[in-house]
Amino acid sequence: MSLAEPLRFAAGLLATAVGLVALLLLCAAVATRLIAWRIEARYPAAGRSVDVEGGRIAYLEDGPVTGARGTIVLLHGASANAYDPMEGVGRHLARSGFRVIAFDRPGYGNSDRIGGVDAASPASQGRALGQALDRLGTGRVILLGHSWSGALALRMALDRSEQVAGLVLVAPVAMPFPARPLPWWARIALTPPVTWLLTQTVAVPIGLSYLPSLARSVFKPEAAVESYIAASRAPLILRPGPALANIQDIAGLPAALAEQAPRYETVAVPAVIVAGEADPVVQTRLQTDPLSRAMPQARRVVVPGAGHMLTYTAPDTLVREVEALTVAIAR
Repeated sequence: MSLAEPLRFAAGLLATAVGLVALLLLCAAVATRLIAWRIEARYPAAGRSVDVEGGRIAYLEDGPVTGARGTIVLLHGASANAYDPMEGVGRHLARSGFRVIAFDRPGYGNSDRIGGVDAASPASQGRALGQALDRLGTGRVILLGHSWSGALALRMALDRSEQVAGLVLVAPVAMPFPARPLPWWARIALTPPVTWLLTQTVAVPIGLSYLPSLARSVFKPEAAVESYIAASRAPLILRPGPALANIQDIAGLPAALAEQAPRYETVAVPAVIVAGEADPVVQTRLQTDPLSRAMPQARRVVVPGAGHMLTYTAPDTLVREVEALTVAIAR
C-alpha cells in the first residue's frame, strides 16, 4: 500500500469531521434564530426609546412626572434588561411617589449597542445614558445600580456629577478583582471572532436550557421569586446581540474597575451601599466592605440572611434607603 492511500483516508476523515461540525453549527444557528424569534414574540422589550449619539436607548417609566418626590433611575445588572429592576423595586418606588425610569443598557433589551469598541465599558455606557437623561429633561437624578451597574452608577457620578444627585448601590460590583489567569478554553472563547460565533450558534440554546436553574441560583440562599423569569423578561438575554454584549461587558469589567476604583474617594454625592449578608454572587466581604472603606462617606446597609436579588427580596428596605437619601440630598 502506498503512502498516498493513508493520506487520502486521513484527508477524508478530516473533511467529514469539518463537514459535521459545520452542519452542527448551522443547525445551532437556525435554532438560535428560532429561539430569539419566539422570545421576542413572547417577551416584548421596553417600548419607549430616546435617540442619543450613535443610536437609541430604550426605557420604561412609572410613577408621577409632576409632583414626584424625586427621579430614580434604575440600572440593571448583567444578563438582564430594564424590566428586571422595574418589576422588583421599581414599582414599589413608583407607588411611593417617585418618578422611576429604568433603562435598557446599551446592547440589552431594545437598546442599540452604542460606543463601538468601547461599548463594554461603564464610561461608554454612562455617556450614552447621560445623553438619554439630557434628552428626557430629568434634571438631577438618584441612580440605583444593581450588581454590574454598581460600577456604572459610580462611573456616572464620577463623570457626570451635574446629573447625579445621589447613589443607591445594590449588591454592587465596584472593586477590582484579584488577577487570575484564565484557562486556555476561556481565552479562546473570549477571542472576539470566537465569541461572536458562539453567540450566533451554541450559546443561546445552551443558555435556554440553563435559564431556570440560573434564575434560582441568583436568589440563593433565599427562595427564588416564582414569577421572576416572566416578570423580569429574563429570556430577552437569549438573543445573539444581547448575549454578545453581556459577555463583552463581563469580560471587560475588571480593567474598567482597576481604572476607576482609585477615584471613588472623590465621589461627592450622598450614597448608600446595600448588600446581602449571604450574597454568593457578589460577596459582601469582597465588594461592599472594601467599597465602604473607599467611600467612607457612604452609608452601609447589610441585610441579614439576604442574597443577591435585593431588588426583589428586600424592596421595602431599598425604598426606605431611597427615601432617607432624598432627605439627605434636600438638606
